[in-house]
Amino acid sequence: MLRKTFSFLILTSHGSPDGLAIKAGRHTETLTPSRLSNMLAKTGVRHKVVVISACYSGVFIPRLANPDVLVITAADANHPSFGCQDKAKWTYFGDAFFNVALRKAVSLKDAFLDARSLVRKRELREHFEPSNPLLAGGADVLPLLVGRP
Repeated sequence: MLRKTFSFLILTSHGSPDGLAIKAGRHTETLTPSRLSNMLAKTGVRHKVVVISACYSGVFIPRLANPDVLVITAADANHPSFGCQDKAKWTYFGDAFFNVALRKAVSLKDAFLDARSLVRKRELREHFEPSNPLLAGGADVLPLLVGRP
């Protein structure tokens, strides 16, 4: 039986229209969509799932999403996401996707759709402008993520 491998990358940070905030000790920088794309290309892994939970994380979609890379973001390129306060265990998207939807979903796409709905309801209930989580690319990845008995 031929097995296909894929990588699953999860990034959570503060985001901006330029990318993700990265901090290591005193060193801080912004991880741009171009830089992340180049880093992922160097892995040698063809099929990838990238989940980015950050404000404005949709800026990564044009650079990363393609048939071999499924990108899931907590927000579109023009909106913040919510819930990354000090002492919070989850962001709104992280809670909805990882803590709720993935526990019961049949597929990764179904988990995303459920999480997007949960986030939208919570944002509206708390009077926030919707963050508009996105799922893009991955046409060749999604079939590999089907559970088998």
